[in-house]
Amino acid sequence: MDRDKSLYAYLKDHSEKISEEWYETIEEEDPDAVYASKNPAVIKGLKKQNLEFNYLVNRIFNNEEEYYYTEIQKWAKSIAEDREHQKTPIHKIIREFMRVRNLYLAYIRDYTCKSNDQVSLERMEEWRDRLTRAVDHAITLFVEETFLLSERQIRSQKEMINELSSPVIVLHKGAALLPLIGDIDTERARIIMDSTLFQCMEKQVTHLFLDLSGVLIIDTMVAQQLSHLMTGLKLIGVETTISGIRPEIAQTSVQLGIRFEEGTIKSTLAHAISDTISSL
Repeated sequence: MDRDKSLYAYLKDHSEKISEEWYETIEEEDPDAVYASKNPAVIKGLKKQNLEFNYLVNRIFNNEEEYYYTEIQKWAKSIAEDREHQKTPIHKIIREFMRVRNLYLAYIRDYTCKSNDQVSLERMEEWRDRLTRAVDHAITLFVEETFLLSERQIRSQKEMINELSSPVIVLHKGAALLPLIGDIDTERARIIMDSTLFQCMEKQVTHLFLDLSGVLIIDTMVAQQLSHLMTGLKLIGVETTISGIRPEIAQTSVQLGIRFEEGTIKSTLAHAISDTISSL
């Protein structure tokens, strides 16, 4: 039998034993880490994930490296998205990758010792390099998938925060207030526009007070977005009164030729509300 295929058969036969040995030698004191879980379902899932990894790693010794490098990406993604692994510090997960690699190296040495035919040092080194590359690739994929997942979660949380930070507050007889506070970048301005149009339709707003007294400065794109917002509101039948424009914002608007002509401009929110509410 081909030497590689013989090693493959040996590792395949010992896959479950390697997995059990890996789990039994885990030393983990962090109660939040997946490796310290006492939950039978979590333990069963953890062992299943490890055994799946073992079966994949075996393939690299059976002329199936292309299969391994395709399937390991799916496996790494599933581990990154696993809730129990998400609660586990990433350095502890990488530690377990390394422990599995060391177990495999030990079993490869065991195979060479038990083999009837002498295995050359060159062949052993080649097996070691092949295994190291495969496990390192799995680690890289896992870290990358974890990073991408984290980026998506942060982006989603940021969008939620931005939406919650631009509430349309109903005041009286179709009048509502949108107080804007803090820095507004282009992305937040886009979210404000989408969210405001939707909220005004949902809450049947006919007149919106847009107060900028809590905004210190806006850039070119944001000023244009605010102008577009007022235009969009007019198209859905909502009159707009803008108040609290600071000198810096006024200067930016003048330089850009943005006049906010789609709405009424008042110096303060108090003036805007008193002048408008009384006429409703």
